[in-house]
Amino acid sequence: MLLWQRHRHPRLLRGRGRDLCRRTRKVRLDRLDAFATALPTGGSVLELGCGGGQDSEALLARGFAVTPTDGSQELASQAARRLGRPVEVLLFEDLDETDAFDGIWANACLLDVPREALPAIIGKIQAALKPGGVFCASFKAGTAEGRDCFGRYYNYPSPDWLRGAYDAERWRKLDIDEDMGGGYDGEPTRWLHVLAFKMP
Repeated sequence: MLLWQRHRHPRLLRGRGRDLCRRTRKVRLDRLDAFATALPTGGSVLELGCGGGQDSEALLARGFAVTPTDGSQELASQAARRLGRPVEVLLFEDLDETDAFDGIWANACLLDVPREALPAIIGKIQAALKPGGVFCASFKAGTAEGRDCFGRYYNYPSPDWLRGAYDAERWRKLDIDEDMGGGYDGEPTRWLHVLAFKMP
């Protein structure tokens, strides 16, 4: 993973790739704002796939009680250095909490979960939310699972497929928005952003 990360940056920093990356970052920050607005003051937040810890850092600065996690020990260590606090190594399938968090933030990380496993992972996330809690996630849009030019797997859902994976009737509200941004390959990427609210 780190080898792939080292090779992605030079291409991203050129022309269109740089512009797409900048747009994707702005969209992420806008989504983070919307997510934070939906939370109670000082609420508890679980971040899945925190990477280097940037989003956890932003949520901590807003006064939320944040639990940052990542499935990679190396990335968890990197985030811990940034945040000055422990970061748990947590695989999605190992999430085993009930009514524990006001919000769960999963930016661009569940897109690597195999399609057949995604509904069960979403079920675990829903269980970990407090009644009325909010869950935000983003996915690269598509029609069938596959791999990108780096050989990385993505589940590439359509809005309808994703709605089915979430089992929309189990949520009080489920919004799926679509926009264009960039990916790590520097190419235009269609993104799906999901904001879901657990039944109160």
